[in-house]
Amino acid sequence: MTSIAVTIAGSDSGGGAGIQADIKTFSALGVYGASVITALTAQNTLGVQAIHDVPPDFVAQQIDSVFSDLSVDAVKIGMLSQPAVITEVAEGLARHGITQIVLDPVMVAASGDTLLAPMAVDALRQVLLPMALLVTPNLPEAAALLDEPLAQDEATMHRQAERILAMGPKAVLLKGGHGTGPESIDVLLDVEGMRRFASPRIKTRNTHGTGCTLSSAIAAGFARGLSLDEAISAGKRFVSAAIGASDHLTIGRGHGPVHHFHALWS
Repeated sequence: MTSIAVTIAGSDSGGGAGIQADIKTFSALGVYGASVITALTAQNTLGVQAIHDVPPDFVAQQIDSVFSDLSVDAVKIGMLSQPAVITEVAEGLARHGITQIVLDPVMVAASGDTLLAPMAVDALRQVLLPMALLVTPNLPEAAALLDEPLAQDEATMHRQAERILAMGPKAVLLKGGHGTGPESIDVLLDVEGMRRFASPRIKTRNTHGTGCTLSSAIAAGFARGLSLDEAISAGKRFVSAAIGASDHLTIGRGHGPVHHFHALWS
């Protein structure tokens, strides 16, 4: 059987993040990728110039088209900018019985541009978080979800992960890429307790799409039958290698993308 994953997210016209990064990641990891587009962005390595939201009813039509035909193994959810779209996505996934859901609560682009309408944060908390097998906020996203300051140490990261887990997801991976120090520390929390994932920080400005890439790599792991810890470990290895190879690419004048096909391109 062919492993299939679906990304439900926004389109990045520059190709480095969003559904473009997700499908590149699925493909690089041997998983067939399909998509449900929730928003169009006019975007490049310098920032986001405009956002055009897809009508909620058309998002629902895309979901029904894809899930009524494809045997989907896992779903990654990214940019959902409006409450009505969040509701349609939740109802569509419930309608098709999808449980292997990785939710990346995309709120702000790497350039600093806001991608989530303020009124949508409550919908994200109440409607989608309880459906997720795994939610993958970075430090600013966790702070926004909790209305708290940015975590400055691991103890605070642990406490924030506990608060997010109490909102209903099966597991929380709180990512420490926005932290400081020689290592990037992620903490994973589920009913089995807390685990720590550490990786060396890589000096590069080409980090556009790292969050999208990690969450889609984890979803690809789920689609291939990996366990939670296995999927996260494999996903982090893939992202670290993609960041490490990013300087081999010359894309744009700003924060360039990671190299999704580092293992395939000469």
